[in-house]
Amino acid sequence: MLIWFVVIYLLVSIAIGLYAATRVHNTKDFAVAGRRLPLPVVTATVFATWFGAEAVFGVSATFVKDGLRGVVADPFGASLCLVIAGVFYGTTLYKLNILTLGDFFRMRYNRTVEVLTTVCIVASYLGWVSAQIKALGLVFSVVTNGTIPATAGMILGALIVLTYTTFGGMLSVAILDFVQIGMVMGGMLYIGHLISSMSGGLEVVIGHAATAGKLDFFPSGSAIEWLAFIGAWLTMMLGSIPQQDVFQRVTSAKTARIAIYASLLGGALYFCFTFVPMFIAYSATLLDPEQFNGLIEADPQLVLPTLVLEHTPVFAQAIFFGAVLSAIMSCSSATLLAPSVAFSENIVRNFFPALGDHAFLRVMRLTLVCFTAIVLVFALNSEASIFKMVENAYKVTLAGAFVPLFFGAYWKRATTQGALAAILGGLASWLLVEVLLDEPLVPPQLIGLALSVFGMIAGSLLTQRVGQPTPAVDLHARMHHRAAAQTHHAAPVHHQQGRK
Repeated sequence: MLIWFVVIYLLVSIAIGLYAATRVHNTKDFAVAGRRLPLPVVTATVFATWFGAEAVFGVSATFVKDGLRGVVADPFGASLCLVIAGVFYGTTLYKLNILTLGDFFRMRYNRTVEVLTTVCIVASYLGWVSAQIKALGLVFSVVTNGTIPATAGMILGALIVLTYTTFGGMLSVAILDFVQIGMVMGGMLYIGHLISSMSGGLEVVIGHAATAGKLDFFPSGSAIEWLAFIGAWLTMMLGSIPQQDVFQRVTSAKTARIAIYASLLGGALYFCFTFVPMFIAYSATLLDPEQFNGLIEADPQLVLPTLVLEHTPVFAQAIFFGAVLSAIMSCSSATLLAPSVAFSENIVRNFFPALGDHAFLRVMRLTLVCFTAIVLVFALNSEASIFKMVENAYKVTLAGAFVPLFFGAYWKRATTQGALAAILGGLASWLLVEVLLDEPLVPPQLIGLALSVFGMIAGSLLTQRVGQPTPAVDLHARMHHRAAAQTHHAAPVHHQQGRK
């Protein structure tokens, strides 16, 4: 019964995604859903940004093992990122009418910066999307009691998500997010209520966690522990801001006001609901301490699915795994789409500037297929946990893309030379410390961030002092120009202006 429920659910999801594909007519529809989504849909898709494999399996497993200190990156840093990114994109980048963050880097600096930052952004998705594919394999293996091995489950899951994402793009992602969000919320709350009644109630579980020290948030040790704590928080909170999937979800809204409100609501919902799988997983240690404490030592990612399979009725199992599949598919589809769109728009298009819109749409879809294949190979050969795969993904964007984005938007004296120094200095220092030192006193990504800031300031000021400044783009003037152009032209301004 459980297997048939999962099969039917997957077929319905594919059907909805393919139906949405019939409304995709150009690259703007494919990349940002035509920028016509209402508040409820954008809120749902922002919430689904991270409520996937990591939130359900990774965060809950890490909390059971390490407590709140272990999950400072997610949900604390992740939810704050959604709020900050929404306000930033809604007030600063929305009116530019661009498809990718790489477009901003090209407009603000030059094509070299566009390509370098795009490579950083695309590379960061390798671990993130692999975590989703790995989780799909885990779900299929658990549901079928090992009949479908985890590796075969990864392949099957990747093919299912690839099918509707390739045809429907962001529009399919948004519609499925909106449909699946009810399944996720309702399913998680139902399972949480069921497990709570079995383990003695909410107060008993929270009291037990507090006594065990799982609710202690701030470090109580040395400066090294504090630096690791801050590093994990900033990596997710700031390193996730220059991410294409966050940008696409926010800017697919009909208006800038909707983009901002949806981000605030989506971030708040994400923060609250991530505690539900944490509560469910920790309840397992009260129901059967011997079994689940053994699982925590062996593979904490199995605590939650094992609890549901062995301690709930079939109906509850169907609800839970339906919710899990909803969460993971919503997350993985967008995170497959985002780097594919960025790579196509900001790297491939440079080689084919005269390519028509329909031909370029085919390029985007082909790139999506290729990126899925690369991610699948990485997932099949990676031994890292889901939580670590996601946490490590954003180090590259924190060190190489955040500073050029932030300073480019808010510091008029930022130059192309400063941006290049920030990118190269941040990435080089992060990689060197990561590779050469086994246990550095300061997290490598924080060193990369610090040197990236230094490179931006020094590179920008020095080039201006020696008389070779790069003229700073007046971002607000460009925004006004594009907004005015939109009132006179029906076609997307992005492709009319060319790529200078």
